[in-house]
Amino acid sequence: MATSAGPGDPVRTLELLWDARPHSGLGRKPELSLDRVVSAAIELADADGLDNLSMRRVAERLGVGTMSLYRYVPGKTEMLDIMVDRVSAEIRYGDGSRGRWRARLEQVARANRALFERHPWLLPLFPRRPPLGPGVIAKYNAELGAVAGIGLTDVEMDSVLTLVLEYVHGATANLVERRKFAAHAEHGDDQWWSTLAPHLERLLDHRRYALAIRVGTAATTHYNGVHDAEHAFEFGLQRVIDGIESFVNGK
Repeated sequence: MATSAGPGDPVRTLELLWDARPHSGLGRKPELSLDRVVSAAIELADADGLDNLSMRRVAERLGVGTMSLYRYVPGKTEMLDIMVDRVSAEIRYGDGSRGRWRARLEQVARANRALFERHPWLLPLFPRRPPLGPGVIAKYNAELGAVAGIGLTDVEMDSVLTLVLEYVHGATANLVERRKFAAHAEHGDDQWWSTLAPHLERLLDHRRYALAIRVGTAATTHYNGVHDAEHAFEFGLQRVIDGIESFVNGK
């Protein structure tokens, strides 16, 4: 997965993020803008993923020469950072003081899952250092509000938020990969299971694998299939927040 395009220039990226005025260059009237360049890049990444994102393809989408883009953004690395900051600004939480902190934290989790699902190219970029632009900073500030005033230290607030976001990242990455697999699989889960079940029944040693058979049968019956991705996400999220609640109550 193409998650890096070189070291880039973090200082130049900060300047672009916080003062995104177009560069006219030698007095010529700008034919583009940083906003148009980044919007085109996001559209391409949404449609085709990071592996197919390049400065050349962005230029083609905009109907200009590749070199024209470098008047607005130094390179692909900086463009990726600006893309991340731009889509981070999509999340809105409203008044973070309303409702119980647990419900607020659930809202943070679901909003981030929705963001990852709208822009799956964010998933492989998650381990990178975040661009410290207005979108990312505003998102972080709002999300900290979910756990402000509940007895946590500043470091604990950051750690709790990191825990929830890392859970959401991993769980959503799994959901996205399952959907990709299902879209390209020759058979759906139901057909796959109905084909294999009779053979598995014949081959399995029921005494040796009694626990696996019992639990697997119960789970398959409950999910009405081999897996329920929504149940898995919600179950995991609630257990993560249960752990946080236990930590908060024990302070």
